[in-house]
Amino acid sequence: MTSALQLPTGSQPASSESETPPGAEPLPFGLDRMLDVRLPDLIATRRFLHAHPELSGQEFDTAALIARELAVAGLEPRLLPKGNGVICDIDGRPSGPVVALRADLDALPLSDVKDVPYRSTVDGACHACGHDVHTTVVLGVGLLLAQLAKRGKLDGRVRLIFQPAEEILPCGSLEVIEAGGLADVTQIFALHCDPNLPVGQVGLRVGPITAAADNITVRLTGPGGHTARPHLTVDLVDALGRLVTEVPALVNRRVPANSGLLLVFGQASAGTQYNVIPNEAMAAGTLRVLDRDTWDQAPKIVAQVVRDVIAPTGATVDVEYLRGRPPVVNDAGAIRVLTAATVASAGPAGVAETPQSMGGEDFSWYLEHVPGALARLGVGRTAANVDLHRATFDVDERAIGVGVRLLVQTALKALAG
Repeated sequence: MTSALQLPTGSQPASSESETPPGAEPLPFGLDRMLDVRLPDLIATRRFLHAHPELSGQEFDTAALIARELAVAGLEPRLLPKGNGVICDIDGRPSGPVVALRADLDALPLSDVKDVPYRSTVDGACHACGHDVHTTVVLGVGLLLAQLAKRGKLDGRVRLIFQPAEEILPCGSLEVIEAGGLADVTQIFALHCDPNLPVGQVGLRVGPITAAADNITVRLTGPGGHTARPHLTVDLVDALGRLVTEVPALVNRRVPANSGLLLVFGQASAGTQYNVIPNEAMAAGTLRVLDRDTWDQAPKIVAQVVRDVIAPTGATVDVEYLRGRPPVVNDAGAIRVLTAATVASAGPAGVAETPQSMGGEDFSWYLEHVPGALARLGVGRTAANVDLHRATFDVDERAIGVGVRLLVQTALKALAG
């Protein structure tokens, strides 16, 4: 396995040792000391990934780098068929359960505007959602658990999943599932950075924690014509205006008020000349909804409302509804494991309730097959200009040690049943 990305040597950032928070338990089998030794390298890895992001579907060098680091630790990682993701089993007791930990690899198509030494070196690509942290944390967990497995102290099998293409459709989680990534898995867990939580806190929630998220594109066509004679043609600009202003409100009237449906158009275009009525127009946006039943009905509802709104204008309409991902619905049993792991790794004060988000997350597709849960990892950057999906996004790197401790405890407690 080769990669154009090579971790630098001799440039690890200074870091204090990982401290056990008040009320927390030390990691078993001397893993605290191992984490202290590894932590500067893990922070350096995160910074390196942040400086060398790869967009969704193009994570080949990142995957190769991760595979190489796991192989050095004595593990046997395998690349996904396209080569832009990694699955790696850490084998312990053969008769034990199989617990999966998932990280996502891809960056967003944004230009990094931060003034930091690890600023992205790739124009138009930036880790603005914390996937570099997710990847680093799961890598760190793998390196520690590999030592337990060598000592015969791992009570089952832990599967590390480094997934491509979380940010786009079709979702990268579907590629992992297609490649057998969930074979024999009994539970699956993941973390997602949350800049609204301080470092040391973990957001937990039973049931839905994200929204469903779909993409919608509406195309309008007509004969076009002169703006002096709109009565002789189809005024597509007028039709487009009706589409983007009337459809969202009308769709909301077709679903229960508590379903939390949000239809927002982020793109609209029609025409190029001030005195020409165009013959084509389009609008594209996202539909997000908190309720699974409403999500199931949404494509039919949206298509009907769009046609009802456009019919009086005379425009021809085509609705492209691209299914994205259902809500992430956390299993109660998996949240009990995460809660116990949070108390063990961060103390009772580390447990925080978290609301359901309107954001989408393709971790939901794994939960269609096996029980599991997504937790929110506090990364401590609460200023408005470092929110997720902004080119200024950054994290407090102390969260890496917290995340490693949390997922080590999660894996061990899940294996112990």
